Amino acid sequence: MSDKFSTVEQQASYGVGRQMGEQLAANSFEGVDIPAVQAGLADAFAGLESAVSMQELQVAFTEISRRIQAAQEQAAAEASAEGEAFLVENANREGVIVTESGLQYEVLVQGNGAKPTYEDTVRTHYHGSFINGDVFDSSVVRGQPAEFPVSGVIAGWTEALQLMPVGTKLKLYVPHHLAYGERGAGASIPPYSTLVFEVELLDIV
Repeated sequence: MSDKFSTVEQQASYGVGRQMGEQLAANSFEGVDIPAVQAGLADAFAGLESAVSMQELQVAFTEISRRIQAAQEQAAAEASAEGEAFLVENANREGVIVTESGLQYEVLVQGNGAKPTYEDTVRTHYHGSFINGDVFDSSVVRGQPAEFPVSGVIAGWTEALQLMPVGTKLKLYVPHHLAYGERGAGASIPPYSTLVFEVELLDIV
């Protein structure tokens, strides 16, 4: 039991504050002032008049929103440029094949089984990373192959899988327009991300 928060009421109150803090941390902005947050929470709970006028609040929220949007646009532009530069250089490496769509791949293991079609479901092992090497998802690490429709994945995968006889392992270099595009994928994949996958086609199911 916590020495600082010894009663059930204190512990539950701390839990409420903790949850609010986690939500704020997940949707924060540069310069957030925790004492001001605490003061706003206390004033609202006590039913006191706001220390900041509604007009001032609206101006502040609008400015913070503008700053967040500007930062996101800058990060997206940098990610797009970095990805394009990476792909230009990577395309010149020996063994890298570039398709008409812009997908790049190299053959790590050549299989000799059947090739899946757009309508098929496949079982694969994969390892996904950003161009800096940071891993964002991996069935290999989980130790559990993944099954999914060929038509139900990102465009770069859909294209690549139909080129792969069962038993093949490819390394894919997927431009953002064949991956998650300008929106990204939740918190794990930022907008305009070029992605790298090692994909092994285990079976057509």
